[in-house]
Amino acid sequence: MSSRPTVAVLFGSRSVEHEVSVVTAMQILANIDRNKYNVVPVYIDKQGRWLTGKGLENLESFKSLALRDASKFLEISPSATPTRAMIEPLRSGLLSPKIPRIDVVFPALHGTFGEDGTVQGLLELANIPYVGCGVTASAVGMDKVLQKAIFKQVGLNVVKHSWFFRETYQQNPESIIKNLEKELPYPMIVKPANLGSSVGITLAKNRETLQEAIEVAQAFDRKILVEEVVQDMIEINCSVLGWKTLEASVCEQPVKHDEFLSYKDKYMGGGKKAGTKDAPAKGSSKGMASLARLVPAPIPEPLAKQIQEMAKVAFRSIDGSGIARIDFMVTTTRGKVTPQSKVYINEINTLPGSFSFYLWEATGVQFVTLIDKLIDIAIERQHDKNTTTFSIDSKLLG
Repeated sequence: MSSRPTVAVLFGSRSVEHEVSVVTAMQILANIDRNKYNVVPVYIDKQGRWLTGKGLENLESFKSLALRDASKFLEISPSATPTRAMIEPLRSGLLSPKIPRIDVVFPALHGTFGEDGTVQGLLELANIPYVGCGVTASAVGMDKVLQKAIFKQVGLNVVKHSWFFRETYQQNPESIIKNLEKELPYPMIVKPANLGSSVGITLAKNRETLQEAIEVAQAFDRKILVEEVVQDMIEINCSVLGWKTLEASVCEQPVKHDEFLSYKDKYMGGGKKAGTKDAPAKGSSKGMASLARLVPAPIPEPLAKQIQEMAKVAFRSIDGSGIARIDFMVTTTRGKVTPQSKVYINEINTLPGSFSFYLWEATGVQFVTLIDKLIDIAIERQHDKNTTTFSIDSKLLG
């Protein structure tokens, strides 16, 4: 690798969280140290085309649902061949600009076809370092049902829940509804198992709204998760950074406007950050930084430390690397945390919106430094991978 490595910031993709990914990428592009890295924006549009070009660093290019004037950007093709440049012009020729060899990929992808291990698999085949979790951890980090099974196995509290496949429900909806009502009390939270940013999540208070909620969720995934609602609770989030050695950020308490944190709460909250004076990171949009929150969370220090340790356990349990945000629920009595409060882990987000920079800034790590740390971890993890033997001469074929 050269003394000034080339970093490809990868964003967009065929996901309902496409716009969230664009916001995260704009923040990375605005805060990465250009004195340390050559930076190449790589955008995957909603049709799956890969594009690059300097104009992709401008949020104005994305002000409509389709990329404005895509013809001025270079269409490229990803390569999984380790000896090639990872990305190259789709149509080569004398007029095609030369694309530098990519040294590190910085995925800013959210949701399907990016956060779920698919792109990570491509990068593994290309043998190129990339920021964030590997294939398995990314896949588990997207599947809320698998997460809960692993968290329960390592001793973390999870809420009572049930799940089923879309085709099972379509074959016998009445049986599924009756089983849910037998296992869980109303109200229930209905979620697509493999999605983030609160897309497709609905609160069901009776049989009619439960059926409606399932109809919504099954439009986004074939695996549906239904959870018992924890009454009288607050939400507490914590970020974890590292790989072999882990550190936890300060905790935050999101301030919700609805009965659960909606997509609108998370990404269209107007930029209010209750309880903290931290300025938003450079960039044209705040993303998750627009969510009203209390940072640090106004909870007793022993509870904050307990949640930080639980966050590390969760991160380690899925073999996480890079960064993640882990979300918890803490029961309260008349709105207050007590010594009897119980902590439930809700989910882990292996590519958190805006990379949870606001939590790390409150912990004393500036966004530009956080980006450096994530790239360093990616390179360290790649070096470790390259010490592993993947092929042997078995002489099986003679």
